[in-house]
Amino acid sequence: MAFTSFTFAVMVIWATLLTRHVPFSICELSSIQLEKEALLNSSWWSNSNMTNNSSDHCDWVGISCSSSGSITEIFLRRYEIQGELGQLNFSCLPYLEYLNLGRNNLSGRIPSEIGALSKLKRLYLDQNNLTGELILCDSACCPFKREVERAEIYPLFVLTKIVTGVLPSKIWSLRNLRVLYLSNNNFTGQVSSLLGKLSTLTRLSFSDNNFYGPIPPALENLTNILSLDLSYNHFHGPIPSFISNLTHMRRLVISNNHLGGTIPQEIGRMNLERLNLQGNNFIGTIPLTFGNLTSLATLFLNSNNLHGSIPYKIVGLAKLRSLDLSDNILSGSIPLEIKSCKELRNLNLSYNILIGKIPEQIGSLYLSKLDLSNNKLSGKIPDFPLPPKFLNLSYNNLSGEIPLRWQYLHIPQQFIGNKGLCGQIDGFTPCYTPPTPPPPILPPKKNIVICLIATFLPITIGLTAIILALIFVRSMEKKVPLSSKVCKSGDIFSICNYDGKIAFEDIIKATEDFHIKYCIGTGGYGSVYKAQLPKGNIVALKKLHSAEIEESPYLNSFENEAHVLSKIRHRNIIKLYGFCLHKKCMFLIYEYMERGSLFCILRNHDEALELEWTTRVNIVKDVAHALSYLHHDCEPSIVHRDISSNNILLNSKFDAFVGDFGLARLLIPDSSNRTMVAGTYGYIAPELAYTMVVTEKCDVYSFGVIALEVLMGRHPEEILSFSSSSDQNLMLVDVLDSRLLPPVNRKVIQEIILVSIIAFACLRSKPKSRPTMKRVSQEFLAQKTSFTKSLREISISELRNHKMYLYDEHDG
Repeated sequence: MAFTSFTFAVMVIWATLLTRHVPFSICELSSIQLEKEALLNSSWWSNSNMTNNSSDHCDWVGISCSSSGSITEIFLRRYEIQGELGQLNFSCLPYLEYLNLGRNNLSGRIPSEIGALSKLKRLYLDQNNLTGELILCDSACCPFKREVERAEIYPLFVLTKIVTGVLPSKIWSLRNLRVLYLSNNNFTGQVSSLLGKLSTLTRLSFSDNNFYGPIPPALENLTNILSLDLSYNHFHGPIPSFISNLTHMRRLVISNNHLGGTIPQEIGRMNLERLNLQGNNFIGTIPLTFGNLTSLATLFLNSNNLHGSIPYKIVGLAKLRSLDLSDNILSGSIPLEIKSCKELRNLNLSYNILIGKIPEQIGSLYLSKLDLSNNKLSGKIPDFPLPPKFLNLSYNNLSGEIPLRWQYLHIPQQFIGNKGLCGQIDGFTPCYTPPTPPPPILPPKKNIVICLIATFLPITIGLTAIILALIFVRSMEKKVPLSSKVCKSGDIFSICNYDGKIAFEDIIKATEDFHIKYCIGTGGYGSVYKAQLPKGNIVALKKLHSAEIEESPYLNSFENEAHVLSKIRHRNIIKLYGFCLHKKCMFLIYEYMERGSLFCILRNHDEALELEWTTRVNIVKDVAHALSYLHHDCEPSIVHRDISSNNILLNSKFDAFVGDFGLARLLIPDSSNRTMVAGTYGYIAPELAYTMVVTEKCDVYSFGVIALEVLMGRHPEEILSFSSSSDQNLMLVDVLDSRLLPPVNRKVIQEIILVSIIAFACLRSKPKSRPTMKRVSQEFLAQKTSFTKSLREISISELRNHKMYLYDEHDG
């Protein structure tokens, strides 16, 4: 009986364990299966590229799972996924902690299921076409109530270009919220006084909306705030003095509003690292107390109405890296204390009324950008031992010789408007060199024979030497073929056709035998090296690939083509100074471009931000004018064959230059217009898929790709793949580079529209339907386009089908 009782008890225990364990396992398996089904039903993972040919959804693109197999992260940013956001059933993803679907083509409303994801910590839905109001949950499982104590809260607040109207009142109930980002939307109205209840906020951004009224008084209660950004709104009135009571503040940005009055002295009591008040209507002087901001790294006070002198304590701040006081009414001289700003990299004092000399002390700083243009500075230009990458001294009262290092760069725009300057640079007169004084007249008592000997002997010796030298050169020319002449001067800028003995030795030394550390780029034709020659001038060397260099006919053809290319002169075409042939080493010597390739700049976030909309439009125009010159003003005309953003280079002022022109026919001289060297993938005209005949219209197509790439900030692959019917709902504003704020200036908007129309005309599938580059250049000069619609109302389809004919039938 005892045994029976024991057996029964064991059976009960096992049954209990099984009933608790088995259903749990079944539930886990079913929830994981539901997650996979949700992914499949969304159609976003419908091809093998997204699934990696794996049956396990945890191995699919953008998916991360926990150890138990539940989906915890989805990262599909910039994967060009389309459709409605609600296609993915978020109720089947209860363990999701991170969701990033930003910068895609999603549409529709924001599903309410997202607000019920209890474990969600971060959500990014920016740069889509979503609509509807901001949805916040009230349930106990709401992520804002469950995770806020230990997580930096981004979810549902890193949303841009989505929400319109007034702020949802539910936001003010999130009393433990630490981070609130509502930038780049269309919110309007005055900010509620309930904002003051969010006392735990450390980061707050209302930038790029339509808020108005005074700066919200409720901000005074945000005593934990570290970063405040109210830029690009319509706030007006003065900066309230209570701002200085926010002692934890490190970043204060209230730029581009309608604020006025004087800047409070109390701000100097804060511990700011970044202060941006640009683009307002502030008057008065720069507070002297700003000299106490010892942690300040960035100070932008430009585009206001500030007057008086520049406080010497400001330019003495040891940690200051960027200082912009441009476009004010500042007077006086540049303080000599600027030498204390050892960390300063960007200095802009342009468009003021500063006087005096440019301090020599500026030359000791490692500046990347120095803009002192449009002032009343006088005296000579210091020969900076550490010259900045970008320099603008135009429109002052400077005088004397332009330093030689700047003359070598041939950038007159940096110095124009200074009538007293001189130098060997376009637009300036050569500097006057006083004549050598005549030798003193010998006293009459000296022997006249000595005078005659002293006068005529050097002349006789000199003439004899010249005659002998001419005879020697003539005899050598008869013996030595053209390709083996030696340039005795060693001046790299006079190189044309020679065996490169002297220049080759200089270049080998300057590049340490083409060491990789001097390589600044590679391409299909060769590698590019930066070399500083013995005289201090910097050039770019393109070391070419060729296995035929020792063949005499090839050498002669190479020299003849190089002669033609070296004579090309246009302000937007990189100068070819010469070339060098030496055994199995062949390279071309070009003008050096400080900013590098357009391709690299557009793919670098910080550098791309420097390409403002006007600059981008000018880049497109520069390329158009250069190609028009190659196609229509050169004899014979030159087809580039490889127009891409890698072959568009920028100087220190972001002027664009076309490089690698004519290299295809230079390297394959017998190819005529049929060649395997037909461009870079992504820029090649569609007709080259069935014919190898390269014409000017191939360059025109490539230019169209470049024009869109400049506006979009990336290669327009998705635009090129769309048909005219599939982009009906795609608007121009949606494809513009989102790293920049949308343009607001009407003239700039018109120019962007013109560039877009021309770009799509150049991308027409039929070569004869494309305009010539001459016509494109003329259209940019004329600027006749006038659109009444705003950017948000213009579709890509409308631009693609625009009836603006930019070509003549006889042009094609």
